[in-house]
Amino acid sequence: MFQTIAFIGLGLIGGSIARKIKQVHPNTTIMAYARTRSTLEAAKADGNVDVILDGINEQLSSCDLIILCTPVSYNAEYLRAIRPFLNKDCIISDVGSTKTAIHEAVIQLDMESQFIGGHPMAGSERTGYACSKANLLENAYYVITPTAKNRQEDIDRMVAFARDLTALPLVLDYREHDYSVAAISHVPHLIASGLVNLVADSDSKEQVMKRIAAGGFKDITRIASSSPVMWEQICMTNKENIISLLRDYIRSMQQIVTDLENDDNTAIYNCFERSGIYRNSISDRGNSTLNPEFALYCDIPDKAGAISVLASLLAFENISIKNIGINHNREHQEGTLKIEFHEQASCEKAKVCLEYHHYKVYSRS
Repeated sequence: MFQTIAFIGLGLIGGSIARKIKQVHPNTTIMAYARTRSTLEAAKADGNVDVILDGINEQLSSCDLIILCTPVSYNAEYLRAIRPFLNKDCIISDVGSTKTAIHEAVIQLDMESQFIGGHPMAGSERTGYACSKANLLENAYYVITPTAKNRQEDIDRMVAFARDLTALPLVLDYREHDYSVAAISHVPHLIASGLVNLVADSDSKEQVMKRIAAGGFKDITRIASSSPVMWEQICMTNKENIISLLRDYIRSMQQIVTDLENDDNTAIYNCFERSGIYRNSISDRGNSTLNPEFALYCDIPDKAGAISVLASLLAFENISIKNIGINHNREHQEGTLKIEFHEQASCEKAKVCLEYHHYKVYSRS
C-alpha cells in the first residue's frame, strides 16, 4: 500500500478516494492541494487530509503516489509543475475520463516510467468535495491505463489500490479506453442531448410532448442533464473517436430511414431483436457506469399518506432515498411509484423491506 498520497484537486472523485483510503488504511498520510482553501480545511477537519499543500512544492517529494484530480484541460500543466519534485519511486496517476491527451503529454515530458493513468467510472450529478462519499467507487470499474515504460510491479500496485477502494480494476491500453468510453458514454450523451433538443424544437405551443414525456423518453435522456462544462471538455478531448462513432451511428439511422421508406418490416424487426438481445446481456447490477441509477418501481394504494407510510418503512430500516416520484407514463415500465437510491445495496435492501410489507415491487430492467 502507498504510505503517502497527494491529491492535486479534491472534488467529488478525489474526495471519495481520500475518504475510502482513510477507512481502509487510516495510517496513510494524505496531502492535498486545491485552489479553494475552504475545501482543504473541510477535508482536514473531517480527518481525510493530513497535510494541506499551499502549492506545488518540495513537500511532494515524500509521496509515493500523486493523483491528479483536476479537469482534464489542466492536467498537462500540473504534470510540468510536479515533475521537479518527484522521487524516483513515485507513481503519478489521474482520474480523467479521457486518457489520450494526458498520455501524449506524459510522452512529451518523458514521464512514461512513472505515470499510470486511471479512470474511476463512477460519479454523481452533484459535484465537489462536500458531495464525496467513501463508497462512491464500490463495484465501479476503475480503468488503469499503463504506458509502454511502466514496471509490472507498479501496475500491480495500482491494481491493488483500486481493489482497496472496493472498485473493479480493469487494465486497458489508453487508446482502447478512449474509443470504448466514446461508444458507451460520450456518444450517448450527445445523442440524448440531441434527442431532447429535437423534442423541444418539435413540441407544440401547448407543450404536449413535454407533458407526456416520461417512461422511456426520460430514461434514455436522463444523462442530457449532465454538466455542460464537463461534457464540453470531455467531447473536445476525445473528438476523433466521437466523430468516428457518430458517423457510424448516422449511417445506421440512415439505413433505418431507408428500411421504413421501403416498408421493410423484417429489417425493422431485426433491428429491435438484435438490439434487445445485446441490451439484455448487459448487467444492470453494480456501479459500473459514469452516472449509475439504482431504482425500483412499486405499486401503492391511491390514498392520503400512502407515500409517507412507504417512506417511513424505509427510514425505519435506515435506508436513504435519493429521489421519489410518481411514474405517470407506465407504457414501458410497471409500477406507480419510482424510488431512486444512492447505491445498489440500498436498492436491494429496500426491495426486501417493501416486499415483506406486501408491496408489489418491480426491479429496473
